[in-house]
Amino acid sequence: MEVKRRAVKNLVTKLSSVSEQTRTEAICELRLISKNDSDSRPLIADAGAVPYLAESLYSSNKLSQENATATLHNLSISSKDLLMSTRGLLDALSHALRNPSSPFVVQCAAATIFSLLTVESYRSIIGHKRDILFGLVDIIKSPNSDSRTVKDALKALFGIALYPLNRAQIIELGAVPALFSLLCHDGRVGILEDVTAVIAQIAGCEESWEAFRKVSGVGVLVDLLDSSTGSSSRTKENAVSALLNLVQCGGEEIANSVRDTVLGAVDDIIEVAENGTDKGRSKAMTLLKILDASSCMFQEEEQMDCLSNSNHSL
Repeated sequence: MEVKRRAVKNLVTKLSSVSEQTRTEAICELRLISKNDSDSRPLIADAGAVPYLAESLYSSNKLSQENATATLHNLSISSKDLLMSTRGLLDALSHALRNPSSPFVVQCAAATIFSLLTVESYRSIIGHKRDILFGLVDIIKSPNSDSRTVKDALKALFGIALYPLNRAQIIELGAVPALFSLLCHDGRVGILEDVTAVIAQIAGCEESWEAFRKVSGVGVLVDLLDSSTGSSSRTKENAVSALLNLVQCGGEEIANSVRDTVLGAVDDIIEVAENGTDKGRSKAMTLLKILDASSCMFQEEEQMDCLSNSNHSL
């Protein structure tokens, strides 16, 4: 281990070299070491590499930026606290998202952010970095983003949306139209599952209803529940979760609106309640109960109106 430590220390020292070639060669070697030797990752982080790697994300040198982002992603697996405590790291990742030298840089930056988001206490911190949110939303908006890049961005958005106070800001930045556009135009199962996972999370805030209404979101979610669409079990459970979050956050009026649209898909929700995962069954049962209660209240209101009209005619 001491030999590894000395070798790593020597490479990290080269990161401060005035020679760009020396710095780039050291970054490339650190990337390979961090990729192939998990024991070396904490050694690299502890040796002080992170600030230099973060600074390299601003480099116009493609090789340097690519290898620096890849190394940071590898280090994030075991040294999350050290990365998050490095001043300027999130700003550097944001820059890489929005000013990448290649799609690979975007993938690594988004993957690093998602890795950091697995720590619950970091979700609010990262969510306050508006440029990161903007960069991730911009990725899913762009028709030029490749599948891997979109998946990494969706995973990062999902992690950010796990913190409830981040959801409104994601919606404000225009994520909802982009997410539903992916649902309607991208048939890849993995993408659909990740998209619906994000949709289910951001549905859990008061601002979601208006944004969903503008894109006929409830109708799209109901269509996903239809077996004829070929949706995976995970996609169906995510759709149920999104509908449940909408009605729970929106109140009685929105529950009635959702009920009117979901009415024809009750059998599909029952299927999730019977055959889904434990979490999926629980959410489907809760949604059915809410919709049933909403239906009963609606019928009672109709009966009251009839009685009122009858009394008035007398």
